[in-house]
Amino acid sequence: MDFLKSAVASAIAKGPAFPYSFGDVVDVDESIWTLYNGTRREDGTNCSIFSFEINANRSRLPLAKNALKKLRTLRHPGVVKVLDTVETDTYIYIATERLVPLRWHVKRKSLSPETLKWGIHTVARTVKFINDEASSIHGNIRVGSIYTSESGEWKLGGFEILSSIKDDDAIIYNYGSLVPDSAKYSPPELRSGWEAIKKAPHSAVDSFGLGVLILESFNGEYTGQEQAGQTKNVPPSMHASYKRLVNANPKSRLSVAHFIEQGSRRSAFFDTPLIKLTEGVDNLGIKSAAEREAFLDDLDQLTDDFPEDFFKEKVLPELLKSVEYGGGGAKAFSVVMKIATKLPDDDFDTKITPVVIRLFQNPDRAIRVCLLDNLHLMIDRLSQKVVNDKIFPNLVSGFTDLAPVVREQTLKSVLVIVGKLSDRTINGDLLKCLAKTANDEQPGIRTNTTICLGKIAKNLGTSSRSKVLIAAFSRSIRDPFVHARNASLMALAVTGDCFSDEDCALRILPAICPVLIDKEKLVRDQAVKTMDIYVAKIKKAASDMPDSVLPPQQTGANAPRMGTPAATEPSASSWTGWAISSFTNKVSQAAGEIQPNASTSSPLATEIKRPAPVTTSSAPTLQRQAVASSAILETPSASAASDAFGDSWGADDGWNGNTENTWGEEDDAANAWGDMDDMDDNEVDAAPAALSNISTPKKDVPSRNIGSSGSSKPFGGDDEEPDFAGWLAAQSKAKTATKALPKGLSKPGAKSVTPTAQKKPIAKPAARPAAAKKIDLKPKATEEDGWGDAW
Repeated sequence: MDFLKSAVASAIAKGPAFPYSFGDVVDVDESIWTLYNGTRREDGTNCSIFSFEINANRSRLPLAKNALKKLRTLRHPGVVKVLDTVETDTYIYIATERLVPLRWHVKRKSLSPETLKWGIHTVARTVKFINDEASSIHGNIRVGSIYTSESGEWKLGGFEILSSIKDDDAIIYNYGSLVPDSAKYSPPELRSGWEAIKKAPHSAVDSFGLGVLILESFNGEYTGQEQAGQTKNVPPSMHASYKRLVNANPKSRLSVAHFIEQGSRRSAFFDTPLIKLTEGVDNLGIKSAAEREAFLDDLDQLTDDFPEDFFKEKVLPELLKSVEYGGGGAKAFSVVMKIATKLPDDDFDTKITPVVIRLFQNPDRAIRVCLLDNLHLMIDRLSQKVVNDKIFPNLVSGFTDLAPVVREQTLKSVLVIVGKLSDRTINGDLLKCLAKTANDEQPGIRTNTTICLGKIAKNLGTSSRSKVLIAAFSRSIRDPFVHARNASLMALAVTGDCFSDEDCALRILPAICPVLIDKEKLVRDQAVKTMDIYVAKIKKAASDMPDSVLPPQQTGANAPRMGTPAATEPSASSWTGWAISSFTNKVSQAAGEIQPNASTSSPLATEIKRPAPVTTSSAPTLQRQAVASSAILETPSASAASDAFGDSWGADDGWNGNTENTWGEEDDAANAWGDMDDMDDNEVDAAPAALSNISTPKKDVPSRNIGSSGSSKPFGGDDEEPDFAGWLAAQSKAKTATKALPKGLSKPGAKSVTPTAQKKPIAKPAARPAAAKKIDLKPKATEEDGWGDAW
């Protein structure tokens, strides 16, 4: 082989320019030609090269020259396509499209019966053209004269003795016997010589050759004339016509034209979808809408055993033209995608990707919906750069399209395309688009948006994921559409890992609670399941938390005066008993005089750190005397709690990631603790009177601020929650505004105390067990409310 290549290269160097490079030799039947795989030097395009060395086979030179002449002049889709030729005194080169000998496929039996019928039909049409339109005789019809192109189509070659019947001195009469294996493939009447062709219909030789081709194609080999007429492996529908083709009497043989006619009848052997496709694909662009629809329906019914190369090289380009320019529309594109799934990646990039990019720019809604429906078939073949830069910018227009079906299909495509989008695109443009569909007028689109967010939660940025999901799901929980509410609960159930423990407790569980009593059982049941998931998560988180964050109890002078429960899990009665007993004990043990300003040298002043003031315009704090630094737990009223829940669920900030501070923030928390604007001076004045029976403290105790819960229910006993503010209010009602206070507690100048009253020093009375003390109720500008510090 190396010798052949060097000889060919040497011949080319001495002869005219031949812009093709020789490759490997292709083994074929015995022939006057040597077939090479080749490439065009200019662009590397694949080709085949037929080479004839004149000095090595001079006796058959007339055959080679006749083949060269006929290939140059005879043009037909079923004939081998010639690219270039070179003829010198030493060689003849014919460059053609890339070809593969049909013999390869026949030996391997790699072609299905339908594909064989399709190929025989193609050859029959070409032979008919030669016999009828060209008024010629091929004379060399056999498997060895046929090749398959890159598109899988059967191409007719072997033009060594092709002759016109009008030529009395045609080459077929004089050189027909020089064709390799001519005796094996020639009809019986030519045993006496090729001049016998003139005594029979001129198509008789080619009819016999077509019959031999049918037998050889279905059986893989042909041994000679005695085998002609056997029906082994030949489809039953072809038996009658096939036998008439190989009839021993040339005048009784069926012409190729009549053979095609019989096979094309309804339900006959050539009435197949693949053959119809071949006949209709070339003029697909000029068909009417009804004809095109019928053609595409037949094309869509094709099974997978048809030649893939034909679809890739022949059908696919025509369909793509029809989709873009010929009105084929969505139907044609669905067939395109069916074919494209079998393409290698390189072919997909060169043939399909550019068309897909252009189609996404097409404003036709039917095309857009078809693209979105088939996006899952092509997404793995599209690069991330193409998806981000070319497809997604055009796809986003579907989120705001007037047609709901386009918006819905665009939304569904997010799950397919999100894996190819960059983080910036997902957390920017995509979330903005989903914010619009979350407020869509179509309830189904809103529901699908929630489902979509639940499925792409892992793709969202960690910095904004919880904010976006909580805002979206909280809104969807309040959706009037039952399936939207159910979808939000299901989405929350599967995205629990995306939220912190604080978000679960403070934002998600409060949002779920209202739908526990939803009017729809479907929603209630799902709410219970979702609630259980988050409660279990919070319990697990709580189990890992320390029992307390309070500092250990101290002894001595700096020890806090608050008692601690004896048991780790006290009952309700023991809890209240501890709180009240601690309160009364500390008051009874206190002694001394309350100073206007706490001394910095006092141990208590050193011990207590007061927090920054928390004030609101609607709820000013009220300064009150705290006796013996006892702490009483207060709960927010029902109305205040309701307001806080309402604020939390009312957060509706869209999808920009800037969710409102709705639950657990300082302002809302302050409102939940109640409002003290309605407390009058009489209640303030009554507080010291209520303490008139308390023993005189022994030590200086600084004043503290007490925030009232606003509840008027008095403290009832040890088994109930203490309500110190309510108890003060009850005591104040027992006295009138003008009633004189006990001795020692009367107001200076008989004037009521106001927040602007000036502090006055209190004279220290004689030590008596029940002496009343004068209490200054003015709010201090520099000291803050520290009532809850001990808790």
